Amino acid sequence: MIKSDELLLRSMKPDDYTLMVKWLNDSRILEFYGDSPLSLDEVISKYSPRVEGKHYVKPFILEYKNEPIGYIQCYKITEAEYKAYDYSENENIFGIDQFIGEVEHWNKGIGTLLVTLIVNYLVEHKKADRVVMDPQIRNTRAIRCYEKCGFEKVKILPKRELHEGEYQDCWLIEYKN
Repeated sequence: MIKSDELLLRSMKPDDYTLMVKWLNDSRILEFYGDSPLSLDEVISKYSPRVEGKHYVKPFILEYKNEPIGYIQCYKITEAEYKAYDYSENENIFGIDQFIGEVEHWNKGIGTLLVTLIVNYLVEHKKADRVVMDPQIRNTRAIRCYEKCGFEKVKILPKRELHEGEYQDCWLIEYKN
């Protein structure tokens, strides 16, 4: 568990799969996160190895005032990502991905609190040298949030992410400790 005054990040558990189905079938979430709606079986297939600790990605559910409202995952970046991002493998670098699934909580500063909370955790407890993300360049609302948290744009990653049948350009952004 990772917590602040208003937020709690708890490990995702099997009971959360139906919540993920709800969120990953909302077109407002899918505009920038994921490629297409996921069925319960698809959510279980994708997330159960993470929940069971059999995958390098660590999944969390975001709770705000004891209500689950979002998802975040963190991971040590892969060898391929070190190369794609032009980083030295001597650095301890983590990636994060997140969304607030309950859209009534958008534009209230919760995303900023969430990203700050996980970055502080990764720097303090995992000794991260950098924390990186690769949002689609058209996701300006999220990028503004990340910049408020101390992230800086590093470079454009052309055709980085498949979204609705087309590869999208993404920003490599980083928080450098």
